[in-house]
Amino acid sequence: MSGSDEVDKSSLIIILDVNPMQKIVKQEPKILTQCIDAIIVFGNAHLMQVSNNELSVLACHGQGAKFLYPEPEKTIDVRQFDGQYEKFTLVERTVRQGLQEVINELSNIRPLNSESLISGALSIALCYISRMEREKIPGEKLHSRILVVTGSNDSATQYMNYMNIFFTAQKMGVILDVCSLDQELTLLQQACDITGGNYLKIPQIGGLLQYLLWVFLPDPAIRTKLVLPPPVKVDYRAACFCHHELVDIGYVCSVCLSIFCKFSPICTTCHTLFKMPTPIPPKMKKKKKHSEIVH
Repeated sequence: MSGSDEVDKSSLIIILDVNPMQKIVKQEPKILTQCIDAIIVFGNAHLMQVSNNELSVLACHGQGAKFLYPEPEKTIDVRQFDGQYEKFTLVERTVRQGLQEVINELSNIRPLNSESLISGALSIALCYISRMEREKIPGEKLHSRILVVTGSNDSATQYMNYMNIFFTAQKMGVILDVCSLDQELTLLQQACDITGGNYLKIPQIGGLLQYLLWVFLPDPAIRTKLVLPPPVKVDYRAACFCHHELVDIGYVCSVCLSIFCKFSPICTTCHTLFKMPTPIPPKMKKKKKHSEIVH
């Protein structure tokens, strides 16, 4: 098949953090409604760019992640409403109904986990992309990217999962974009830098839709021609496995590559035994040569 017969398809997977324990959501519960409104418009704008574009939306929280769209288990009767394109109506109704179900499920869980499982949602998204790659028709070229929209803090407890996901996405050619609503996310900055995506901490939540359309809607091939916010300086410090804090200098297990801020004779990850480090001998003063001795 010639190159002219290839069909390019862009697939966008949006991961929306809906954890009610997020600081920004606890301060202003209506923010979640604003976010879902912006996500729906943004997703429909992606579908409107090219007719064969694909869209998926996942909801992420402290207990796991769930697909909001598409949801194959349900069939929603969609009719044209006020001249709106049927597919746009399908996206809006499916996402809103799915989100309402997720919120109802979370309301029955106590206590809620304050740490959102973003790494789990990213794993689901990569598996979904891998399935689409296997099912694509001959001559079809799939360009996939993932956008994470979250107001949660950075989570060093998911460090190992994050690193596996980032380098898997890089190997698969999947671009990871991150839109932070509240905090500077050091680990997710690394994801954008490794995979060639964009990272943005929005200065004002009221302008979320404008930032999404400006920074994250254009395809990666077009972004180099646009004037976008300058890239942030990425902090590549690793998180220790003992206290889950970023460290400048640490000890690395030579077997499983686990990182610790203090020496331990037993690796808590793979249980390998190590010898105690020998103290560094003091430096001996150099003796002056006979010719340098002053009489």
